[in-house]
Amino acid sequence: MELLVDVIIIGILAAVAIPVNLGIQNNALDSAVKSDVRNAKTAVVAYATDNKGFLPADLASLPGKYGYFSPLAIGGNYLSPGSIPVLTEGTGTSTAFCVYTVTTTGAKVGASGVSGVPSSAFTACSATGVLTQ
Repeated sequence: MELLVDVIIIGILAAVAIPVNLGIQNNALDSAVKSDVRNAKTAVVAYATDNKGFLPADLASLPGKYGYFSPLAIGGNYLSPGSIPVLTEGTGTSTAFCVYTVTTTGAKVGASGVSGVPSSAFTACSATGVLTQ
């Protein structure tokens, strides 16, 4: 009888601990992606500063001296291989830009030349390179 009570108590503790642990892991994944987006934004601003306001063609073409390296597209923190951070440039001669991605948890993360790194279900980059929420 005592053994049965012990097994039930351990089961209850496991039922409480496992969901908490999964939530912490999801927060860690989202934080890693936010860090990648923040680094990409900083690298794009540095590139534009060195190149008279011109933006790079995409994030993969940024020289390593700016400190940003595209993350692995497979088995990483991103929803799909096509969702690694993507650079969207403003139209015309605008220097507006937006960096955007989706995490494995489904969080949408973005940053623009003038914003921080917000994350919500509504975060997106417009065709003009502006971060929307």
